[in-house]
Amino acid sequence: MKVKTQISGDVAKRLRPGPAKPLFDGPNPSVASKKQKIAVIGMGYVGIPAAVLFADAGYSVIGIQRSSKRSGWKIDRLNEGRCPIGGKEPELPELLEKVVSNQKFHVTEDISAVKEADFILIDVQTPTDEKHIPQYESLKEVCHQIGKYLTPRKIVVIESTVAPGTTEYLVKPILEEESGLKAGLPGGFGLCFSYERVMVGRLIHNIREYPKIVGGIDSESTNLTIELYRSIVKGGVYGTDPMTAEVSKTVENAYRDVQIAFANEVALLCEALGTDVYEVRKFVNGLPNDPSTPGANPVRNMHLPGAGVGGHCLPKDSWLLMHGYDKYAILKSEYPFSVMSDARYLNDWMPMHMANLLESALNEGKRDIKNSMVCVLGYSFLENSDDSRNTPTITFLKELDKRGAKYKIHDPYVKDTEEGYQIEPNLDVAIKNCDALVVMVKHDAYNNITFEKLKKLLHTKIIIDGRNLFDPQKSTASGFIFRGVGKGKKL
Repeated sequence: MKVKTQISGDVAKRLRPGPAKPLFDGPNPSVASKKQKIAVIGMGYVGIPAAVLFADAGYSVIGIQRSSKRSGWKIDRLNEGRCPIGGKEPELPELLEKVVSNQKFHVTEDISAVKEADFILIDVQTPTDEKHIPQYESLKEVCHQIGKYLTPRKIVVIESTVAPGTTEYLVKPILEEESGLKAGLPGGFGLCFSYERVMVGRLIHNIREYPKIVGGIDSESTNLTIELYRSIVKGGVYGTDPMTAEVSKTVENAYRDVQIAFANEVALLCEALGTDVYEVRKFVNGLPNDPSTPGANPVRNMHLPGAGVGGHCLPKDSWLLMHGYDKYAILKSEYPFSVMSDARYLNDWMPMHMANLLESALNEGKRDIKNSMVCVLGYSFLENSDDSRNTPTITFLKELDKRGAKYKIHDPYVKDTEEGYQIEPNLDVAIKNCDALVVMVKHDAYNNITFEKLKKLLHTKIIIDGRNLFDPQKSTASGFIFRGVGKGKKL
């Protein structure tokens, strides 16, 4: 493939990476000294489990949380040993209570507490805006703040997901300017990018069991940070440079997003062809794992289709990857990249498809979507969680507003929403007198919904299933008008 230089020679020279860093995967070094102190900035889905695991390993850990209207309440709750993360989160509540009781972990809003720390982990949010541009206000603010307290041999570790190039060309200059030090050990401060691989409902498990990648700006920063993480990570800790680590993180999530988009596109095809995408998926994934010829292994892992993609990572990480390419690439490809961006657009469109399925079913039931009452099951982005960041349910609700429908929302874990949507806590009340039931999230609490109950509560017997909760044949046999993602009507 032909490439062409898109930036001037002097800029390219400045951005060109140095010698490749070695892979640090030799014998385990001695366990990091438990006398070391760790500061974790940002008490969210990444910062809390990381802090708790380090504290449980014997380190003295201080969590730092801004006392904002949105998140300041976490400080007191964490210091009481009570987990602020709702839903099913195995091990975390018990470990948190233990480390607070043992006085190994406490939380403050005072950023100057980093003066006591040998390692400073940054776990703040790094969202993108409507134009898919990274919004680094929190990251930059924290870097300016902690830079004032850096002294030689302190190590800063960025765990927040960022666009490739961010550690080297945004974080490092701020820290150097504020501290008056040069990045790099032994004479200055250490700096690494080491991305998180957490998943709601598996926070402790993923940090402890999955491999950890450490991208340091120098070998000593990398090795010391590897030694630290090896005290809590069982899956292996590997070293590289910051750019490689940043690309790896964004590619990891872009890969999953593209796979989900593929499943969604197959689902749309199945609807059009009158077949069931889940039966197709079963047959496709039935190919065996045959390691006899690795290059031609037939195994497949088609992902699940659904009503949309949410969460903090997948909706933005493809855009972060492309932002890093646009901003820092030394050579630009003549090929117009499209696979990842097209996948993003399709996954963002799926809530609109849910609205189309709903309107089609209402029309079949002689109902106009305008002024129809719809019961929406699930507000979070993931089952059995209270995490509603970038939930596709919001996109669906906005589309209902545009089409003139009314709605009630039920979620067993979400109590309040920042967007101002009202959550009905009682499932029966949410369903009663509605013209359609729409499944946006497959919470376990919905597994026991029976057709008999729905017949008694619904005003119009319509089911729109975005998460494969109901059987289409049983639904229609029970007298319901049914639509589902990937559930085509057989001729």
